[in-house]
Amino acid sequence: MRSLDRPQQFFRLKQLGLAFLIGIFCSTLLSGLGQTKFNQAYASTPIEVGRHWSNHWAAPCMTSLTLQGIFEPSVLESRYPRSAISQIEFATAVLKAFPGAFAANNEYLGLTFEAGSEAAALLMSALGTEARPQRSVARAEALAILVSGSATPYQSRANQLLSATFQDAALIPSSVKEGTAAALAAGYLVKKEPSVLASRWLARNNQALLFPRRSITVADSAAFICRASLSPNTAATVPGDRAVSAASLPATAMPTTELRGVWMTNIDSDVLFSRSALEQALDTLSDLNFNVVYPTVWNWGTTLFPSAVAERTIGYRQGLYPDLDKTGRKVELEAAQGDRDMLREIIELGHSRDLKVMPWFEFGFMAPSDSELARRHPDWLTQKADGTLTTPEGAHDRVWLNPFHPEVQSFLLQLIAELSANYNIDGFQVDDHMGLPFAYGYDPYTVNLYQQEHNGKSPPADAKDFEWTRWRADKITDFMGEVFTTVKTQRPRAVMSVSPNPHAFAYEYYLQDWDTWVKRGYVEELIIQLYRTDLGRFVWEMGQDAAEFARGHIPTAVGVLSGLKARSVPMPVIAEQVEAVRDRGFAGVSFFFYETLWNLSSEGTPSQRQQALTELFSNQAVHPVAR
Repeated sequence: MRSLDRPQQFFRLKQLGLAFLIGIFCSTLLSGLGQTKFNQAYASTPIEVGRHWSNHWAAPCMTSLTLQGIFEPSVLESRYPRSAISQIEFATAVLKAFPGAFAANNEYLGLTFEAGSEAAALLMSALGTEARPQRSVARAEALAILVSGSATPYQSRANQLLSATFQDAALIPSSVKEGTAAALAAGYLVKKEPSVLASRWLARNNQALLFPRRSITVADSAAFICRASLSPNTAATVPGDRAVSAASLPATAMPTTELRGVWMTNIDSDVLFSRSALEQALDTLSDLNFNVVYPTVWNWGTTLFPSAVAERTIGYRQGLYPDLDKTGRKVELEAAQGDRDMLREIIELGHSRDLKVMPWFEFGFMAPSDSELARRHPDWLTQKADGTLTTPEGAHDRVWLNPFHPEVQSFLLQLIAELSANYNIDGFQVDDHMGLPFAYGYDPYTVNLYQQEHNGKSPPADAKDFEWTRWRADKITDFMGEVFTTVKTQRPRAVMSVSPNPHAFAYEYYLQDWDTWVKRGYVEELIIQLYRTDLGRFVWEMGQDAAEFARGHIPTAVGVLSGLKARSVPMPVIAEQVEAVRDRGFAGVSFFFYETLWNLSSEGTPSQRQQALTELFSNQAVHPVAR
């Protein structure tokens, strides 16, 4: 399991309150660069206001923006306030109003958009497939463009906020809901001038109307930008009675069906090393209304359950203690375990506390470079194009078992069959390590296999070549089909669970096409690892196509980072992410990892963090099952 999100190329800013982090950055950027430049360029330019704008409520706002160079003078001179504005024209104005904010935010979040101009990239970011540069921009689309271009933070309870505020919230296209909610919470919206019929309706109802699909007017588009301006003087040019206020939200009702899980590993944690530690941990998790645990059973090149298959192949029946200090197998500690079977204990203890237990193959195809597995079976290892075998992970070098080698596949399938047959498991889980880093696959066996299937042609030197990537990913997909069949043959009612990275990253960097796995029925529970501290990127990943498709077909939850040994996550951040997951209709959350929920954390005492979890999970909830 990946413990960190992708490296961020942008410098980390001081945390001044997570929700306002990016906004504060953009405020500094804009006040320091943008307004001065535009005012100097346009302050002496005479502005002729056309008669159409005379006495119009938006005239002061449009005049201010024109003086700043955000709109061309011709708009005030010849355009009607009620005329429409194109997507590209509005995006261009937003970029001028918030210079550098869009680019800086994308760099910070690690996002790129291939487009011919920055305005076109902004449309792709905000509207996705609905980007049509010359088409009139709709009101909700304009809000999404404004939020992306100004780097306004997203809201955790976006759907609830929209439904509570607008009678026509159901008409907001799903692609722009996040931006619309963010703009509403930030106070950017102004009322659309309603028709006579709409005016009568509004007089009889408390909720506002957004008219999300109606084309925005030039006047309203200017007002949106003025309301979003970081300059108080510019924001004040819009009359207060034109603004739309967000509704107050009641406390969220607790779901009665929800995945509430936690991963339990043997790295930076001793919870698996004794029955007493397990009992204490499971008691607390049960009291906190968790309903599933994912204990590691394949880690550091050994099994964490007594395995005849492992003993034949590796020479060790099991190994609970990882070689973190690079001194070799912990012989005395392992001997002290005697005949203890950790997995049987956790299943017994978990089931007696109404906790489902789904063993987790944490290392997948990965292994320590100095492990007995790597020493005994060097022919099972794959390599990079330059012939190297290892990749550093922290202070340790890793090697990768060849996913395309039949002996590697047979070994892992035998382990899974043994596990499924001998233990009363509720499910079985693999994660991002049941894939392969894209640089690998140039070992002699795989090259020969590729040549056999490509008329003697060798794999491309470019490790990211489209066809080479697809060929390897398809082979891993086929193997996942065998994993699914193996589990179901031994234990038909066990759930096949997968916890990958977001699909685009998983496919490009780990050759995991889990979207296809889901569509082929190989996955019955999906937990997408979203180890982000930025709510915007967290929410953005939940809205991607593969996640949305999976959510509509199987229980799809989100992996939330509760912390690492040297990286604590504050409980307010965790609570905000849980709120966001619930608001968007996902099946629940699982935390990585157990020890950092309250023991390994500098952000609050254990009792404070447990109290916060009590408030997050104040009732018991049934674990979801695949439909």
